[in-house]
Amino acid sequence: MILIGFPKAEVDPVVLEEVKLGKAGSIILFEKNVPAKNSYHELEKMIWTYKKAAPIPLLVAIDQEGGKVNRLKEKYSLPRSVTAAAMGKDASLDSVRFYGASIASTLSGLGININFAPVVDLASNPYNPIIAKVERAFSANEDTVYLMAREYIKEHHKRQVLTVLKHFPGHGSSKDDTHLGLADVTATWEKRELVPYQKLINEQYVDAVMTAHIVNKNLDDRGLPGTLSDRMINQLLRNDLGFDGVVFSDDMQMHAITKHYGFEEAIKLAILAGVDILCFSNNIQGSDLRTVDRVHSIIKNYVSQGVISQHRIDESFKRILELKKRHSQTQEEIYRLELVKIKKQGVELERRAREEVEQAIKKAEQLNEEKNQDESSSKKSKTKKKKKENN
Repeated sequence: MILIGFPKAEVDPVVLEEVKLGKAGSIILFEKNVPAKNSYHELEKMIWTYKKAAPIPLLVAIDQEGGKVNRLKEKYSLPRSVTAAAMGKDASLDSVRFYGASIASTLSGLGININFAPVVDLASNPYNPIIAKVERAFSANEDTVYLMAREYIKEHHKRQVLTVLKHFPGHGSSKDDTHLGLADVTATWEKRELVPYQKLINEQYVDAVMTAHIVNKNLDDRGLPGTLSDRMINQLLRNDLGFDGVVFSDDMQMHAITKHYGFEEAIKLAILAGVDILCFSNNIQGSDLRTVDRVHSIIKNYVSQGVISQHRIDESFKRILELKKRHSQTQEEIYRLELVKIKKQGVELERRAREEVEQAIKKAEQLNEEKNQDESSSKKSKTKKKKKENN
């Protein structure tokens, strides 16, 4: 349930140990993680060091949208990419296919198996500092966004790379940057922003969805941001739109979350809202680089207190395993997934057996107690009878 970033262009021993122990099931790469020399081969080697260490196939993620949100740049001798807006302006699905294929081929070759793209936000506010101004949206038209996102996803799937739609339920109309604080789209959000999600879900193209740290009081009158809102995730995305796959949070270290919610509270609300994988990029200045053990401890405490149910955790575990099974590229990864399922079933059978034994013991104790009570009553009755006879 935890995705983690690491600080340098080298294997981080602490993160590697967390991956080995199964504490971190996903990692994310940024430009800071790309070695300056012999970039492709050194990065590939680093990625596979993490992947081989993982007891369950590891999700290796990146934000490789293209153009301005582009971690794998030409200066590292990697293929050129263009922005979603440039593809949209070209108005050619062939252009989307070409660049989608190029990006996916690069990722697949390196061992990166999940791309936090495409952006399916609408460029409805041309002055939006985080979407339209940096050319991250294909178009302001919902049908164009859907068509282009679909082709982009297809090219990734052909190359065994998963994709993540973002930022649900729609970030395109915002005026603010959620890296810096909360963005409120109550007055600007439109229902048509859900169209790309609904169509792609209906056609079964959606591997996963990433939430937005946006406030929309028309969707949640409590003012909770999307990442922490059960009404936006469990109700709107899962129940209304029919998506039952993995939900990623946007970065939990963004100021939209950290300035308004305590660390523990944010984790609790996100999980209860329906988030399956909590993202901690360690890419924002001032972030705590060592969060995995702390997050694990917080989740375990909430489960032991009954605040978060074990069933809720199991739901996420099942979704994540299914997602990992979809991308598995080698027989070894498939074998490891099956092994995890068998172990999980064994634990479940053991739990049920333990419950049955405990119930049987309780029943036996109860019957024994009833028997003792009956014997005691019988003795008292006999004693009274003898007293009467003696009198």
